Amino acid sequence: MGRSIAALRVADVYPLYVQKVERKGRTRAELDEVIRWLTGFDDAELRRHLDDGSDFERFFADATLNPKASEIRGVICGVRVEEIEDPVTQRARYLDKLVDELARGKAMEKVLRS
Repeated sequence: MGRSIAALRVADVYPLYVQKVERKGRTRAELDEVIRWLTGFDDAELRRHLDDGSDFERFFADATLNPKASEIRGVICGVRVEEIEDPVTQRARYLDKLVDELARGKAMEKVLRS
């Protein structure tokens, strides 16, 4: 088995998120907005984590998770995100789910649970 999600560097995954959303006509700015919504980071904090090579464990340890994050539901990689027990893995999968919704063309208000 590969490395755990917690040990993955956010900066290694971020370009994949960018490619995924841009392929579907969405923007990096929209992706960043989704990440900021989930984590409570401002642009500078997000960039610092990307530049510093933070892994997901550190990334989410520094985050203030949006109170509406528990409304993120659905299946990622065959697992329901709301049933994941490890908090770092669950938060990373929340992010994956939001990126999927953005790439699928869901309205930003719905992605952000407004």
